[in-house]
Amino acid sequence: MRTCLFDIDGTLLLTGGAGMYAFADAFQAEFAVAKLSREVPFAGRSDRGIAAALFEAHGIPNTDENWRRFYAAYVARLDDHLHRCGGEVLPGVITLIERLEAQGNVHLGLLTGNVAAAAKLKLTHYGLWDRFAFGGFGDEHPDRNDIAATALDRAREHHGPSTGQERVVVIGDTPNDVRCARAIGAYAVAVPTGHTDVMELAAANPDVLVENLTDHAAILEYLAA
Repeated sequence: MRTCLFDIDGTLLLTGGAGMYAFADAFQAEFAVAKLSREVPFAGRSDRGIAAALFEAHGIPNTDENWRRFYAAYVARLDDHLHRCGGEVLPGVITLIERLEAQGNVHLGLLTGNVAAAAKLKLTHYGLWDRFAFGGFGDEHPDRNDIAATALDRAREHHGPSTGQERVVVIGDTPNDVRCARAIGAYAVAVPTGHTDVMELAAANPDVLVENLTDHAAILEYLAA
């Protein structure tokens, strides 16, 4: 089985902050939070984990009911912010996807902290949703390692029975992406196209650290080996 799992924000695309704005609007509408705490980081985390941390920071019970309220309000507002914020598909992404598809035996999936509905909205907005057949998402687990395990299970289900060696690549823009790749025994590719600098990514010890995804030779070589 040969699989390439992509993070979304900061790896495939930049949304101009659409997700954070939609988060803020949802918390204001549902829980009367005028301004989100700056103490809660977003990068490299799952939407469920971010929401839980924001609930705690603002004294809101972290219940299933409150999660459902937030989820519905967030997804309802995200598309509007995607249209307002602009954003872009990052350099090299389309070419890399095309090169992977041309190999014929590499399966493309998602390993993202986004809830599934948000992932679909973001990738549809930038014309990428149909390039990915499966994934692990942030509405299923608060921890990225658990999301990675789910993504790997779905890759195996999608691929079907295999007698060959598994080769799995995880591509992401934060140390958490590197850590979750390690958790599933995958080849970790780090790219500083999000909000994490090169030195911090290097300290996470990825297998490959590239400037952006135009430098995709190592990824293709690993999957073709």
